[in-house]
Amino acid sequence: PPAEGGSRAASPPSPLWALPEELLLLICSYLDAQALGRLAQVCRRLRFLSSRDLLWRRMARGCLNSGFTQLGTDLAAGIPVKERVKVSQNWRHGRCRRETVLKWKCKQVVSFSSSFLMPWMELDGKYLYLSQAENIQAYHLCPEGTGLQRHPQAIFSGHQEDVCRFVLVNSHIVSGGGDGSIVLHKLHGSYSVKFSAHEQEVNCVDFQGGLIVSGSRDRTAKVWSLSAGRVGQCLHTVQTEDRVWSIAISPLLSSFVTGTACCGHTSPLRIWDLESGQLLTSLGTDFHRGAGVLDVFYETPSLLLSCGYDTYIRYWDIRTSTRKCIQEWEEPHDSALYCIRSDKNHMIASGSSYYGVVRLWDKRQTQCLQSFHLSSPTSSPVYCLRFSTSHLYAALASALHVLDFTAP
Repeated sequence: PPAEGGSRAASPPSPLWALPEELLLLICSYLDAQALGRLAQVCRRLRFLSSRDLLWRRMARGCLNSGFTQLGTDLAAGIPVKERVKVSQNWRHGRCRRETVLKWKCKQVVSFSSSFLMPWMELDGKYLYLSQAENIQAYHLCPEGTGLQRHPQAIFSGHQEDVCRFVLVNSHIVSGGGDGSIVLHKLHGSYSVKFSAHEQEVNCVDFQGGLIVSGSRDRTAKVWSLSAGRVGQCLHTVQTEDRVWSIAISPLLSSFVTGTACCGHTSPLRIWDLESGQLLTSLGTDFHRGAGVLDVFYETPSLLLSCGYDTYIRYWDIRTSTRKCIQEWEEPHDSALYCIRSDKNHMIASGSSYYGVVRLWDKRQTQCLQSFHLSSPTSSPVYCLRFSTSHLYAALASALHVLDFTAP
């Protein structure tokens, strides 16, 4: 009814959350994580709105291990971005739950030159693939928690001696063994191929675009065909003049990098043409004798990480310079670095040669961010590590450890 004096009462102002969703999203895009969390407590609509991936994506790209690469590619699609941002804070502050999920009998390991008891692994969605002696075993990851199923879902065999390293690509496993052979398995099916590859241990392999590259203690790297009718045919043999410990194919499928023992007068990091086998370039000029490169990792076709005996993580950008790396980080306890992995954005994880030390690094900082001792009081190197946005798995000489960063 009309108010006294003939005029109508003024209507109450509409609440902010009654605005169109496009405007609300624009306003919310200026808020930080804490403000968005408080906004979610106002009402159901704002709770739903403040959880939208669109609002958290910008923050996630600046976080550690949130699943986004430097180029913005989402490697963890399907997991809410808001949850990844929350878990990222646990990675940064080292908040996690530790557990030993597998143990196995141990043999004596003298040095990296022995292939014995140097487990390697790959992580693929719901499965973790782990080499143990001459086999590769596939363990199903428990859906809620850190554990693995007690018994492997599948076992991939073929080597007469221990598996040195293997890769998992496009539903195939390619492994190199101490018997000098390479074995190719199809994950789903009984198809497998084995061929003699090197005169000594195949220390490292990679597989991309229908080609395998392998490196051996026999001081050669080789390129192998997997095309129809040419499976196992050697296309190129590269004389590296040094033992090859690590190898990786460039994402552009045009070249590959080898990491060698650095016992001669050449750089332990060299890039070779994949089609011709010719040397393209050598990386670095200040490696000391014995500063072998034990692991390499391509982030992009031009960005490469390396680590090894000289205790340094080096970050290379081959677009700018091949003589000097663009960044480097030194292991604080002067330990050799056996393995390295990156989230392809801000975080690096490394495994040390003493007391099972895993370290987390932020590329934007010069010092180590967090460290975890997984092998105490006895000492064991971290031979391999892999991580998702929520868990980190580390393979030591006698056990598989997991760090669960979803724990409060």
